[in-house]
Amino acid sequence: MHAEIITIGDEILIGQIVDTNSQWLSKKLNEIGVSVYQITSVQDDKDHILKAIAEAESNADIVILTGGLGPTKDDITKITLAEYFQDTLVRKPEIEQHIKFLFAKIKYKFTDMDMKQAMLPSTCKVLKNNLGTASGMWFEKEDKVIVSLPGVPNEMKGLIENDVIPGIRDKFHLPFIIHKTLHTYGMGESRLAERLESWENQLPSYVKLAYLPSYGKVRLRLSAKGDQLEWLQKQIEKETGALRSLVKDILVGEDLNEALEISINTLMRERNLTLSIAESCTGGNISKMITTIPGTSNFLNGALIAYNKKVKTQILGVRESTIDEFSVVSKEVAEEMAVACRDLFNSDLAVATTGNAGPTTDETDKSVGVVFIAIATQSGVYSKEFYFGKPRSKVIERASVKALELIRKEILKNPVNSL
Repeated sequence: MHAEIITIGDEILIGQIVDTNSQWLSKKLNEIGVSVYQITSVQDDKDHILKAIAEAESNADIVILTGGLGPTKDDITKITLAEYFQDTLVRKPEIEQHIKFLFAKIKYKFTDMDMKQAMLPSTCKVLKNNLGTASGMWFEKEDKVIVSLPGVPNEMKGLIENDVIPGIRDKFHLPFIIHKTLHTYGMGESRLAERLESWENQLPSYVKLAYLPSYGKVRLRLSAKGDQLEWLQKQIEKETGALRSLVKDILVGEDLNEALEISINTLMRERNLTLSIAESCTGGNISKMITTIPGTSNFLNGALIAYNKKVKTQILGVRESTIDEFSVVSKEVAEEMAVACRDLFNSDLAVATTGNAGPTTDETDKSVGVVFIAIATQSGVYSKEFYFGKPRSKVIERASVKALELIRKEILKNPVNSL
């Protein structure tokens, strides 16, 4: 069972807004066994919309359009759909009353322009929008379903959950789709693929492996599709077990709720440890990633963005002589930052970063992309040098992920409460 999503609106194509609707909608369809075949964005142009609908109908069983349902002249989706189905717009009294009711609640005058929202194709099944004035429309053409929904996210989501998903379930016999995701860190996609090649080649046809890389980490998603849920669950668990054993040295969690920062959060609280952070080139990004997860206040004693040389020396206590001799981008400075940070915030473990994120080297002898990350514990301090390339955003993100990886490794390599 395949679906295609069409988003309508010039604002998407010119980058004025981000299309989050398609991402959310794809997830919802996948949950009920519908695979999204393609996502297309088109401008508010009749010919483009007509062409997109015709192509989507030939590709998929279900076509879902979002956007272009407002009352203004640039919103032409209803008129275009009426033409596509050789239909005409007619007044729907129940929708008119609904819109008048919504306007009365907020003391808003109902005008002739608003009346246009009650004009809908005569052959469609109207999907009443309880959160707004733009109704959804459900069309059936032979064995295909074409649905048009408003682009406002909360209105679209309400119609999908209350009307569209139940309607799809009633009309189609749907398979089951199961996903299992493993989170790995510290190994690139190509090296990981080499490690898994033999096992991956032997996967059954109904199980697929996807590599989802980002800076410093790769998510491995196993997907299985079939008609028998219990049997499918057993098969996906069997293959997940095999994959788990192949990546156990770089595995930090499973499924969407066990990213690296969640793993650290859990470990720190389980072991009753405390953490502090001193960031220079990462500019607070490590602290942001850590504090995104609830419960961080139980172990994070404090964090400092020591971006300026004076902050490093006057607040952290890094020696000026160390900076003068080795420059601010050096392992010596990173290590002094980590030790000083641990002392300042009285924590069991501290992490510090210093480096050149770019675009300039700021009077250091290290090239753009070089970052030093230091870890300080009661037993001592050490640092590692990395080269993360360009651009600036990549350096910051990769350095932050690597710092989290080092924190986790430091926790795990020591007995409980031994830091």
